[in-house]
Amino acid sequence: MSDVDEQGRTEPPLEGGEEDQLLGFLDYQRQTLEWKCSRLGPDALRATTSASAMTLGGLLKHLSFVENHWFARRLHGLPAEPPWDAVDWARDPDWEWRTAADDTPEELFALWRDTVVASRRLTAEAIAEGGLERMADAPWPDGRAPNLRWIVLHMIEEYARHNGHADLLRESIDGETGE
Repeated sequence: MSDVDEQGRTEPPLEGGEEDQLLGFLDYQRQTLEWKCSRLGPDALRATTSASAMTLGGLLKHLSFVENHWFARRLHGLPAEPPWDAVDWARDPDWEWRTAADDTPEELFALWRDTVVASRRLTAEAIAEGGLERMADAPWPDGRAPNLRWIVLHMIEEYARHNGHADLLRESIDGETGE
């Protein structure tokens, strides 16, 4: 049985194996980002704070890119697909952050949700192929490659760090606070 908190997030399991708990915490962090970005119009998703150009819309698009990068491209060695395949990353390394302002809330959420669905599917495939020890197909330039456990832990860290940013942005937009 899973517990759902007042924001609609599924609490990570208190018991169970490493896989269930790691994936439970990753999904909890994903749901936290969704909560922080929900019920906002385009202007709110484009809003910044005085010290940063970061936006909630930018976070949605950035985390879509990061999900795709780690689960599709690194873990499974798949080629870049739209919209990532058309970006000249050398010329525009902050493309996803910069272009999020051009996207509607519906487009941003669809991109992020579709990417999360694909990441979950690709994670399940990797677990079936070798569990959390399954090595990434695309190594780093030095030839080393992380395993799935490292990728999942990195994604928990990535979401947790950016959810802190989302807390500040959301509070500055409409005063909504919460963990």
